[in-house]
Amino acid sequence: MTQLCRKIIHAKIKWSILERVSVFKQFFRFIWDRILFCSIGRPSRYRRLSRRSSSPVMEEAMELGLGPHDLSCSGYGSDSDSDLVALKISILGDCQIGKTTFVIKYVGDEEEKRGLETKGLNLMNKTLCVQGARIAFRIWDVGGDQKSLDQVPLACKDAVAILFMFDLTSRCTLNSVLGWYNEARKWNQTAIPILIGTKFDDFVQLPPDLQWTIVTEARAYARAMRATLFFSSATHNINVNKIFKFIMAKLFNLPWTLERNLTLGEPIIDF
Repeated sequence: MTQLCRKIIHAKIKWSILERVSVFKQFFRFIWDRILFCSIGRPSRYRRLSRRSSSPVMEEAMELGLGPHDLSCSGYGSDSDSDLVALKISILGDCQIGKTTFVIKYVGDEEEKRGLETKGLNLMNKTLCVQGARIAFRIWDVGGDQKSLDQVPLACKDAVAILFMFDLTSRCTLNSVLGWYNEARKWNQTAIPILIGTKFDDFVQLPPDLQWTIVTEARAYARAMRATLFFSSATHNINVNKIFKFIMAKLFNLPWTLERNLTLGEPIIDF
């Protein structure tokens, strides 16, 4: 049995236990929400966005099925605004795999300049207006060196999604994903896991047989993590916006369907 198989089997056993614990946590959280509802008149969790049918005219609206005024602004807003829903997103992975470049492509250069950078941690925001509610992505980009491991608990606690990234041209960064996953799950068992292969534009230059091997291994990791798999390129903006649209659609049950793509030579999407 290969080392990869042993790791995946061991991880599956551990994840099965964590999943059972998560069920109990969700039950007690439900009870707690009911108590809060009775005491302050509304639950503390994110409110579900209402659906309405209209003709999409913006890029975000087109793929999420929203109207021309549903997604109308981006930038920063005051956290004290009553209509602001903050969603914490964590990003984990080794050094030099393109995590920060990926985030900057999504938030834009201006927002990146306003971000907060501390030792081993980079914080950036992007706010969207959706059907009268302002959705603020708070993106926590953790450095990939050993010294940055101390930032994982802070970055992962209360996150609604965790992006585990690896370089498609460096298989050792894929092998590191399980370590990042296990560390993140110590602090958050409920966040949506997403496995992202970066630098797809360089990946397609590799020999087809090597591409196939990496695709096969990445899909195996994603299945073991119960994660959705995306291949992306920040340089060519491939699947960058789509990943965040996927997160929003999944959290708020928005009418948007993700299409699987397993064609070799094209950006893989698997779930």
